[in-house]
Amino acid sequence: MATIGRRAYAEMFGPTVGDRLRLSDTELVVEVEADYTLRAGSYGEEVKFGGGKTIRDGMAQSQKTRAEGAMDCVMTNALIIDHWGIVKADIGLKGGRIAAIGKAGNPDTQPGVEMIIGPGTEIISCEGMIVTAGGIDSHIHFICPQQIEEALTSGVTTMLGGGTGPATGTFATTCTPGPWNIERMLQAADAFPMNLGFLGKGNASLPAALHEQIDAGVIGLKLHEDWGTTPAAISNCLDVADVTDTQVAIHSDTLNESGFVENTIAATKGRTLCAFHTEGAGGGHAPDILKVVGEQNFLPSSTNPTMPYTVNTLDEHVDMLMVCHHLDPAIAEDLA
Repeated sequence: MATIGRRAYAEMFGPTVGDRLRLSDTELVVEVEADYTLRAGSYGEEVKFGGGKTIRDGMAQSQKTRAEGAMDCVMTNALIIDHWGIVKADIGLKGGRIAAIGKAGNPDTQPGVEMIIGPGTEIISCEGMIVTAGGIDSHIHFICPQQIEEALTSGVTTMLGGGTGPATGTFATTCTPGPWNIERMLQAADAFPMNLGFLGKGNASLPAALHEQIDAGVIGLKLHEDWGTTPAAISNCLDVADVTDTQVAIHSDTLNESGFVENTIAATKGRTLCAFHTEGAGGGHAPDILKVVGEQNFLPSSTNPTMPYTVNTLDEHVDMLMVCHHLDPAIAEDLA
């Protein structure tokens, strides 16, 4: 029987059970716990696309139609990393969703086939690649469409936030304010292969303007200090959220103009919301915003201004505040 070395096998078909690999440039090492492509009984029945490879007519590609069970797409030899385990497998897609994980191929010529490859099946080669759940970025300033391409490249598949493009309000706040702007953003979102959710502006002391944004299609409301995150606005926003079953996010009052962190906590009246920048550097009651981490109704969130282990956090912080909050370094009060 022909054999192949372990390194050569990994280079051809990706790692298999027992192989260990380092994640990127970290000190994290994972070990492949199982190889579902071996459900054929042994090595030698792997599927792979390309010239001289196995996914060809009469070999690992069957004559089955979609109606007879052939997959729309098969991702071959993927390393799946999920909460339930680390396994090597083929992944079958049907109707735009994952239909099966296991061994793909041609049941007429191969044993143990669980997903049929037919003439109507597309192939995505995943040898040497990791397949894992997509990331969710819950704090997006929607400034330009190029952000979506960068996010997809990094593994993010859901982007939540607000904005209307390169507008001053968008640079500072993650809000898409008003029905007209919301409609334009929803129309623009149709062009992109990304799960997108927009937050309306939650800063209002009366409910009508918040209701019209929710009716226009936002998934939540964002309270931001640059629009005035006062106790009245916080309370009103959460009142509307209770009525409409809508989520609320908050960027609290860094300058403590309308109250301190205790006033913000009191204004929520125990109702749940997501607090951004709870480490304090990105914005929020300075220096006490970290206190909300101990409150049961606050879901804390940290953002890029204080990413751990980044060397330029302190040096860039003032410039970040100037740019993001539309401040002027020539004005002493802004610098203060």
